[in-house]
Amino acid sequence: MKSGPKPVAALAQSVGVAEQPLFRVMRALAGFGVFGESSPRTFELTPMAKCLCSDSPDSLRGVAVMFGSPWHRAAWSDILHAVATGQPAFEKVHGKGFFDYCVSNPEAAAIFDEAMTSFSSQETPLVLEAYDFSGIHKLVDVAGGHGSLLAEILKKYPTMRGVLFDMPSVIEGARQKKHLEKAGVLGRCELVSGDFFSALPSGGDAYLMKHIIHDWSDEHCTKILRNCRSAISPAGKLLLVEMVLSPGNEPHVGKLLDLEMLVQTRGGQERTEEEYRSLLAAGGFRLIQIVRTKSFGCVIEAQPA
Repeated sequence: MKSGPKPVAALAQSVGVAEQPLFRVMRALAGFGVFGESSPRTFELTPMAKCLCSDSPDSLRGVAVMFGSPWHRAAWSDILHAVATGQPAFEKVHGKGFFDYCVSNPEAAAIFDEAMTSFSSQETPLVLEAYDFSGIHKLVDVAGGHGSLLAEILKKYPTMRGVLFDMPSVIEGARQKKHLEKAGVLGRCELVSGDFFSALPSGGDAYLMKHIIHDWSDEHCTKILRNCRSAISPAGKLLLVEMVLSPGNEPHVGKLLDLEMLVQTRGGQERTEEEYRSLLAAGGFRLIQIVRTKSFGCVIEAQPA
């Protein structure tokens, strides 16, 4: 439909499904603003539907594919297990943890990586708008995925150098996606593979983690943070991009994402300001400030204690 409205008959033929059931699905989605019925049985893209296009600047296609994937839905179908036991439903359903599952299932890993890139495309401009990265000479993006966030930071700050650090398979994916190359910053960035539970590249004066800490229990987070503490320069900065939960009954999308952590991960959770303060202290840091962005994410700045 990118080229214009299409009759549902043509859409059904192009994707290999029955016409009338597809019409009923499209009609229902149009009622919520996903697609529009421009004339009887003919549909077009709406601004919301354009977010499902892979080449849209605001694409959320990866997120939609991940949440709709059978392996993801199966875990949510067993959420009662997570509530009753405190153990992830994902492990009960699939017999292994989420990240181990991705290692052994490249297709799921690719879907997850695309979903994270989709999230980044929405959040990155707002992080750059809200937080001043100037003064950082060498930024280490820990578990930085395919490097989309780091690429934009280096692009905005031309004297900064970067290190993209992640698992070997993810770093290989970063080489293929070429976000850093397309941004024209590859010459200022080193790609390093490893395990953040073992050690991190040393020598950075700032270490960045975006939506990483929320994946892990307090015990695991403390280990990651202590590895950051060992690697960081004495006057360095630790920057966490995370949702910081509001107290009480105030609505917050992080409270829903917290349920995703409950279902999918062992001990992962969204946290309040005080919980981050305590966690950082256990890892050898002190919280300096929390910078709000126009998204639900915040930049949590800490320094070595």
